[in-house]
Amino acid sequence: MDRFPAARCVVELSCGTGHFTRWMAGRGLDAVGVDISVPMLDEALRLGGPRYLAGDAASLPIRDRAFDLAALIATLEFVADPARALAQAVRVARRGLVVGALNRCSLLALRRRLSGKAMWQCARFFGPWALARMVRAAAGPRVRQVVWRTTLWPLPGVRHLPLPWGGFIGMAMHLDEEL
Repeated sequence: MDRFPAARCVVELSCGTGHFTRWMAGRGLDAVGVDISVPMLDEALRLGGPRYLAGDAASLPIRDRAFDLAALIATLEFVADPARALAQAVRVARRGLVVGALNRCSLLALRRRLSGKAMWQCARFFGPWALARMVRAAAGPRVRQVVWRTTLWPLPGVRHLPLPWGGFIGMAMHLDEEL
C-alpha cells in the first residue's frame, strides 16, 4: 500500500475471512472485501472490521473505477480464471492493483504442493515474471508500471528482495487513470 500514498479506498477480491481487508482498514483505507463464499463472509463479519459484499472475482458487482485500488492476495492461486479476475480488478480500480501470490519458484510452494492437502493440489502457482505478464495483459494500455518483490525468505533479517525465489510475491501495478 505504501506505493500508493494517495489511495483512500480499496476492494479486496476473494477476501476469505477478511484478514487483509481488516489489515488495510487498519492502515486507514476505506476497505471493502468481496468473496463468493457465504461461510467465509459469515466468518469475516463475525471477526468484525470493514464492509463485505457477496460476489465473484470473475464478475464483480461493482461499477467501473469505483475504488482507488483493487487487491488480490492469495486469490489468483484459487480462482477458476485468473486472467478474468485480474481484468475485473483493473476495471474497478482507478489507480492500481496490489497482488500477492505464492511463488512457484520457491521452496514454500514446493512444500505446499507436496503437502498432500487438497487445497494445495488444486492451487495454481505463478512465478514473478509470468505473474507480471498476466497483470500487464489484464491492464493493456492502462498499465504504467509493474514492480514486485518476494518475501518469506528463509534468511535471518531479510524481509524482501527483488529476486525470484522468495516464498511470496508482492506486486504493485500502477494504472493510467486517464485511459
